[in-house]
Amino acid sequence: MATATVAGVLAVLAVLWSSPAAAGCGGEAGICEVAEGVYRIALPDNAAGAPVVVFLHGYGSGGLRVMGNTALVEGLTARGYAVIAPDGTTRGGGSRRSWVFGPFWQGRDEAAFLADVLDDAAARFATSRERTVLAGFSSGAFMVNYLACSHPEAFAAYAPVSGAFWRPQPEDCAGPVRLFHSHGWADGVVPLEGRILGGGRFEQGDVFAGLELWRRTNGCASHAPVVTMAEDGVLRRRWVCGAGAGIELVLHEDGHLVPDGWPEWMADWFESEPAVR
Repeated sequence: MATATVAGVLAVLAVLWSSPAAAGCGGEAGICEVAEGVYRIALPDNAAGAPVVVFLHGYGSGGLRVMGNTALVEGLTARGYAVIAPDGTTRGGGSRRSWVFGPFWQGRDEAAFLADVLDDAAARFATSRERTVLAGFSSGAFMVNYLACSHPEAFAAYAPVSGAFWRPQPEDCAGPVRLFHSHGWADGVVPLEGRILGGGRFEQGDVFAGLELWRRTNGCASHAPVVTMAEDGVLRRRWVCGAGAGIELVLHEDGHLVPDGWPEWMADWFESEPAVR
């Protein structure tokens, strides 16, 4: 391993090990094991009954990188949330981790794995099993959309960051959800309109086409949002479609990243109406 890479890993570990919010599960510091994989967790000051944000990493990354995002983790733990960062799986003996969804490779049952993670965290740390949000960035955000579509009751809400569906996107989803989609206006990795990859073999979907599917799934009375807001370079559109069936789109000025303000935006939204269906 290159010296610079080693230094980078040690720097991330130093952040994790020095944080009072980090929780260990024995063995390697911060690693919690369930049957089909591992996760890391950061806890708020009062973990008992704390709501949970499970945040899925992007392609080629891992839960350790998520935990190294201090703006994300500390922003959520300061609001009283536990943050769980699972690891995706590798493909064909490679080292790059991702998630099993949509048109991509077969593998781990991600819905079952994430259910085990929530159950394990609740048993170990007394975190909530009902007030839960599945969030993720890039490839993790694609996973969020696909799991929300196939298992809408698995989490109380879903919050993808810079990712929707791939084409062809699902024709139907299993049921309504609360969805908080945020995206960078200047995102060139996952553009709002999607893009073609792999010499035409894969095509990222259009975010707005995905939102149309969600409006239909949620039984929204109108394509037009009921609320539009603009402040400090952040644009919001909100659809209120009934209990457990809200949608909010947040567009920010940046590119392919998790904006520093995301924890506050998401927590405000999640807490704006009852989260338990």
